[in-house]
Amino acid sequence: MSPLGAFRGIPRNDLGWLNSAGRPDPEAVFHRANLPRVGLDDVATAATGVMCSVAIYLQDGDLISNLTFVSGGTAGASLTNQFAALYNGAGALMAQSADKTSEAWTADTAKTFALATAQRITKSGVYYAALAVAASTVPTLVGSVGAKPFLTGEGNLAQTSGSSLTATAPATIATPAFKRAVPLVIAT
Repeated sequence: MSPLGAFRGIPRNDLGWLNSAGRPDPEAVFHRANLPRVGLDDVATAATGVMCSVAIYLQDGDLISNLTFVSGGTAGASLTNQFAALYNGAGALMAQSADKTSEAWTADTAKTFALATAQRITKSGVYYAALAVAASTVPTLVGSVGAKPFLTGEGNLAQTSGSSLTATAPATIATPAFKRAVPLVIAT
């Protein structure tokens, strides 16, 4: 028996398909993503004015300036407010973007939200990237489906919170509710 139990392969090779979220080229632009780029589909974001936050693992030393979300097959319509925010693992606001108000968000389009203040990560761990959109039609996002946490101490991969949000992110993620749809977020 090896330290890997009965497995006799090379874990790096066997799990390589999962690494599609990472940088294939060390010289490529720095980024962190919460999901691999395979198996993604259209997922519902959240209701208008409701914030959706997704867990993303960030490393000590990372400098996060932007959060990018990718719309799915449904474009936003009659947008009035749209912002992104970064929260620490305890759900406290670290920084948010400016409100993009009525800026169009077409289908199948990446939208980057620049944080008002870039955040240097000082402790590796789970953080939350959040998005809130107020519109007559909230765009769907590219993402996946996640299971509800069932182990003690396990957190949500995606969650919703707040209501009637407009241009300002709440100071904390208060009363988060499990969300099965997990949008892709890319932190740069």
